[in-house]
Amino acid sequence: MTMRTNFTLKAFLAMLTALVGAGVFAMGALASTGGAVAGSPTGPKPDHKNAIATWFGPGFYGKKTACGQVMTPEIVGVANRTLPCGTLVKVSYHGLRLTLPVIDRGPYSHIGADWDLTTGAARTLGIEDTVRIGTRIVGIAPNTPTLGLAPGPPASAATGGAIAG
Repeated sequence: MTMRTNFTLKAFLAMLTALVGAGVFAMGALASTGGAVAGSPTGPKPDHKNAIATWFGPGFYGKKTACGQVMTPEIVGVANRTLPCGTLVKVSYHGLRLTLPVIDRGPYSHIGADWDLTTGAARTLGIEDTVRIGTRIVGIAPNTPTLGLAPGPPASAATGGAIAG
């Protein structure tokens, strides 16, 4: 009988140790997601962020961005120091929303800004100074030399409907 009691006690202690260990791992998982189960609708969204944004443009017109686009007043995009080229960021400011591709690196000012909007993006959102914006990463687009430009007319429109060639 003593042998069975010792075995049961050992099994109980082993199970208790396993449960406590699992509980510690579960607590660590909750802590790493801000206390909510990852993927839960009430959990924090790590890519939602209020951040400082500046804008850039005139001194950079005609120059290539870090992602390969030629900067013009019409280009609508955003610069970020770490996100890959083509990352799509939904930006909100005073009720206006705009999805912008990352087309450059920056900002490099010393005011703590996370985002640098192009002139076209700032104009569309009504931004004229350094402001606080809402951001959310929503996807990625292929990085091409025309990323950030409004879609142009189809080739047939430029030739009056006839196929050039």
